[in-house]
Amino acid sequence: MPTASTAPPAPVATAAPVPLEGWRRLVPRTLFSRVTLIIVVGLAIAQLLTFTAIRYERGIAMRELMMTGIERDIASSVAILDRLPAAERAGWLARLERRNYHFTLGGAAEGTAPQTLVLAQFATAIADAMRPFEIVKIGQVSSPAQELQIQVRLGDGSSLLVHARRVDMPVSAWVMWVLWLQLTVLAVCAWYAVRLVTRPLAQLADAADELGPDLKGPELAEEGPTEVKHAARAFNAMQKRIAGYMSERVEILAAISHDLQTPITRMRLRTDLMDSDHDRHKFRQDLDAMHALVREGVTYARTLHGATEPPCRIDADALFESMVADYEDAGQQVLLDGRAGAPIVSRPNALRRILTNLIDNALKFGDQVRLQVQAGDGKLVLAVIDNGPGIPPDQLDNVLKPFYRVEGSRNRSTGGTGLGLAIAQQLAVAMGAELALRNRDEGGLEARLTLDTTAPAPG
Repeated sequence: MPTASTAPPAPVATAAPVPLEGWRRLVPRTLFSRVTLIIVVGLAIAQLLTFTAIRYERGIAMRELMMTGIERDIASSVAILDRLPAAERAGWLARLERRNYHFTLGGAAEGTAPQTLVLAQFATAIADAMRPFEIVKIGQVSSPAQELQIQVRLGDGSSLLVHARRVDMPVSAWVMWVLWLQLTVLAVCAWYAVRLVTRPLAQLADAADELGPDLKGPELAEEGPTEVKHAARAFNAMQKRIAGYMSERVEILAAISHDLQTPITRMRLRTDLMDSDHDRHKFRQDLDAMHALVREGVTYARTLHGATEPPCRIDADALFESMVADYEDAGQQVLLDGRAGAPIVSRPNALRRILTNLIDNALKFGDQVRLQVQAGDGKLVLAVIDNGPGIPPDQLDNVLKPFYRVEGSRNRSTGGTGLGLAIAQQLAVAMGAELALRNRDEGGLEARLTLDTTAPAPG
């Protein structure tokens, strides 16, 4: 559309997005989630390590206490049973029984040698304490777990089985509830702290997004911690400075345009007095180009401030049909394909200006121009399609910039001023729409304008 290229557009090879692999897909995308996750997980790990260390230390203390106490109790009980007459021993078994050991008269020890170092140390300590009684066998049974059967030969030659088992460190139920309560408090405090840090960033990003071409976004509230207030104050001041610079630029361009009207008018009058028709025609072309450039420059500068036109409900189909009819009256054929089917909320003058610029550019480089209308899924897509040579793929984004023309000759009769698409782009942004260009596979260029019909246009 806006500029021609003699060579056919080369196919564009688009690289497919590389999906995140492995654990990266599980990492949250927002700063709030990441910092919260890091703090909560870090504090939880630290808390669990502390709990594990305390439990391990208590286990060692419990084992040491067991090693120095239980073996002496067992040895004392075995000595008592050895001194009792054989007939009275059975009556004493219940008296000598404890939570972690009991005795059985007769029988042989079952099981295999202790499998773990802790049980082996436990068995050795008991065996050493029961000297000089003969230890016939020490075995570890599978049920109940962690139990040893120690076969001891008493002084009269009878056999005595000692059933001893390790007792793990008891943990009260309230301890686990306190642990979970601590983790919950840590998570809530971490969430609040991260929110306190990241919320101003989110508000700053929202304010930057709402700062449209008119530079009249809402000011940030200058409240909160000192750093947050300073950032909000700096952002508000920056917004005002930028708005002032843009307003000053528009005023300068408007003043230049106004001041140029008088000399341009005088030059036109002087060209009418020239004797040579050829020179008169050339001078008038230059004056018309100068006037068009000044006019479009001021128009583009005004679009940077956004459209002051309020959005309203319009009959989109009637608007498109009237535009096509205007082109037909001017002797230019533009086909209309599709219908919106329902009224939309938009800025009619801005929408008409965008479509006019797109269609005018299409008519410069193609003899078949079509306005395609597609509605659905809360979107209204307007595509201006031509059969021209298209635009080199590496310059599709550049042509939306002001004063950029692909054509090397810089001829304004064919290349224009380079502001048509830039104005359309700025008006589209002000309307909350999206303008995109692409080369068609079958040839030509497609300028696609996407409007959101689910909500009113931004004011």
